[in-house]
Amino acid sequence: MDLSFEPIGIERQDEYLARLARCPQPASDYSFINLWAWAEEYGLEWAWDGELVWLRQRIPAEAFWAPVGDWEAVDWDKRRGALRAAGSFHRVPERLSSLWQAAFGEGLTVTPQRGHWDYLYDFRDLVELPGNRYHAKKNLLQQFLRTYAFQFTDFGPRTIEHAMAMQEDWCTWRDCESSELLAAENRAILRVLRHWEALRRIRGGALFVEGLIVAYTIAEPLTPETMLIHFEKGCPAYKGAYQAIHQMFLAHAGDGFRRVNREQDLDSEGLRKAKLSYHPVEFLKKSRVVFRA
Repeated sequence: MDLSFEPIGIERQDEYLARLARCPQPASDYSFINLWAWAEEYGLEWAWDGELVWLRQRIPAEAFWAPVGDWEAVDWDKRRGALRAAGSFHRVPERLSSLWQAAFGEGLTVTPQRGHWDYLYDFRDLVELPGNRYHAKKNLLQQFLRTYAFQFTDFGPRTIEHAMAMQEDWCTWRDCESSELLAAENRAILRVLRHWEALRRIRGGALFVEGLIVAYTIAEPLTPETMLIHFEKGCPAYKGAYQAIHQMFLAHAGDGFRRVNREQDLDSEGLRKAKLSYHPVEFLKKSRVVFRA
């Protein structure tokens, strides 16, 4: 592809966010915080092409992601050469793959990537936990509320050192050294925490019990209607901590949100089971798109 790629830079996040805001179907992968968090793990790079930003990973192998911008305003025929030069794109949201199919017909192949589909939930359901289907979640939340003298606080600079200490303990509990995925996630979390004040949209919440942090969540508004949850960690010694931080953060998030995006399961059986247990109302589907020469 005849574009000049460079490492993801925090100094251009405002320019990137402006293009993401014009994207017809923003997915969790393409939030700036996600790109920044995982940039070193995936060797992520971007190239600026007018109103589009092209994305490429170099680790563990070269792969292109979907370009970001107003897809519906792009003359894709003029970019046919760039698309064919790239050959294939991963994590392509459904609306973009549909646009490409309309533009190029049988000149491409679209294959669903189930492990990259975003899980979308009804915001009010996750706050209120209504009915029998949320009985187990609500029961664990109530156990936490009854058992511990807790304090919920918005996540901010004063919480970072506490979260870093808890993250170190969490990695000991989960033996991150034996799992490259958990070790990579730990590095991504620490990268976000170290640059917290420079990240524009970042939000979060933390739970303390007797001055000790027992759970935290890191999130951002992906769109005016969708809250995106990036990371959520709880201390296993405190029963219901995960359910409590999840519900309390959303309850404190404010009005206007209709959906919660809890990212993908990466084909992990455990993650898939956990995400399905909160009853998604829909999926933001993504595919691998291959352009034939």
